Amino acid sequence: MEQSGFSNDKFINPIAILDSLKLKDDFIACDLGCGSGGWAIPLSKILTNGLVYAVDILEESISALRGKIARENIFNVKPVLSDIEKGVKIQDKEIDIALLTNILFQIEDKESLIKECRRILKSRGLLLIIDWKKDAPLGPAAGRLSADEILPLLDRLGFREEKRFDAGEYHWALLLSK
Repeated sequence: MEQSGFSNDKFINPIAILDSLKLKDDFIACDLGCGSGGWAIPLSKILTNGLVYAVDILEESISALRGKIARENIFNVKPVLSDIEKGVKIQDKEIDIALLTNILFQIEDKESLIKECRRILKSRGLLLIIDWKKDAPLGPAAGRLSADEILPLLDRLGFREEKRFDAGEYHWALLLSK
């Protein structure tokens, strides 16, 4: 397990974090709970020969994302309206890297979501999880858990920790491999 940090930034810096992962430009990615594209858009600029599935349950978020990708002439983001807790319309073993950023604290059935990530990830695929630190003075209070609390579930479901780091002052991050 490698330790590194982004502790100079108070808030999450998606570009710095994604750049640090050294992703191949032809990766196929899936941003689960993408919102309006805070991770999907920077990811699309790194994966210039790849594809980013941007999945969210809210039509408003998907609509905002569609507007942003149209304005920025981004052609490698595919918005998907779907409830990630019930499964996504992505083929088995299609994804090189899946992202769960600022979403895990909201998920009731974490095991089902992690199993869904496992299903869509290729062999040796990567899973990036970023979520609120339990003691962060900002953000939602309910549903938070530490990286150490989620690791037993991830381990049981076949994920191996590759890297752990602070994603700004208020968030922790885990990079795992399948």
